Amino acid sequence: MTTISTVSIGKRPSPITLSDAASRKVAALLEQEGNEALALRVAVRPGGCSGYSYEMYFDSEIAGDDIVRDHDGVRVVVDPASADLLKGSTLDYTDGLQDAGFHISNPNATRTCGCGSSFS
Repeated sequence: MTTISTVSIGKRPSPITLSDAASRKVAALLEQEGNEALALRVAVRPGGCSGYSYEMYFDSEIAGDDIVRDHDGVRVVVDPASADLLKGSTLDYTDGLQDAGFHISNPNATRTCGCGSSFS
């Protein structure tokens, strides 16, 4: 069973939570980077075969209106526009022979494509 952990700071709830597996994997990747100033940025951009696509990358630049939350020691940053589209989402990580990698479960998505990185 995957447990979800998050610390919500500020007025807005965290738009996305990380599973324990995702927190561990992101923490390991950040450790490999060796830069404590980096945070995981999760964003939604127009495009993809279903209308929107997810982006995830390490970022050291945080805007004043970004939503920053701590998930088991991992800083996660979401811009306000993406936050509305990600509200209630969960980032998970699986490691196996099939379907390995990060996956976002988004209750706001009415349609997804086969690649798993595009939704509407």
